[in-house]
Amino acid sequence: MLKRLVRFGITMFRYRGRARTFKQNFTLAAFLSFTAGIVNISGVLALGVLCTNVTGHFAFFAEGVLTDGSFFGAHYLFYIFFFLFGSFTASFSIEYFMVKKSAAPHYPAMLLELLLLTSIGLLGDYLIRLGFNKPYIAYILLFAMGLQNSLVTKVSDAKVRTTHLTGLFTDLGIELSQLFFYKKPDERRRLLHSIELRGSIIAFFFLGCIAGGLIYLKFHLYVLLLAAFTIVIALIYDNLKLTIYRIKRRFKKDEKE
Repeated sequence: MLKRLVRFGITMFRYRGRARTFKQNFTLAAFLSFTAGIVNISGVLALGVLCTNVTGHFAFFAEGVLTDGSFFGAHYLFYIFFFLFGSFTASFSIEYFMVKKSAAPHYPAMLLELLLLTSIGLLGDYLIRLGFNKPYIAYILLFAMGLQNSLVTKVSDAKVRTTHLTGLFTDLGIELSQLFFYKKPDERRRLLHSIELRGSIIAFFFLGCIAGGLIYLKFHLYVLLLAAFTIVIALIYDNLKLTIYRIKRRFKKDEKE
């Protein structure tokens, strides 16, 4: 049963490797890049922190060391650590549940991300009004985005990364240049699919940033509930496709009998 599901590419989360289809990766990129875009703009507007990548935090930490001669900017190291810890947690969880032969090894990491985004969406503004330290909220969001990026990287066999765009634009530039040289039909088809996939990640991330920013202006950190809802929809969609596939197989089996 599992081998057939892999071969036909039924769901976007449950299976990984070469058996995955372009449609699976495209759908995965659409849902979770949109989520990352919302978290990214929310972190910037509410906390003044980029919560979907860590590149800039190295520079800010170095600036603190150079200007103050101390570890005044040590919280930037914690931003990096929590993103790393989120990535580790997702990968460890997936590997553990794969060893346990779970049918959905991605579920625990997805549900943890869902819980974190929902919690900050509901309580974030209240905690800030109470004087709660903003970097602590940023730690949670960076952990959640580390979870997500690790999860989609493992599930898609590193074809999809949803939380930062630097590498995407690098790869997109390379592949656009290759259009001038790759002329064989099979090579060109694979290249165009890859370009389309990277373009979809960028587009949905940008859409998430715009939509999230507009909603934030009125609802503040409650906008993270939209990010959480997007994950719920992705999980429902994934399970619905699997259910429909199983029903079709059952009908076909009954007809043969």
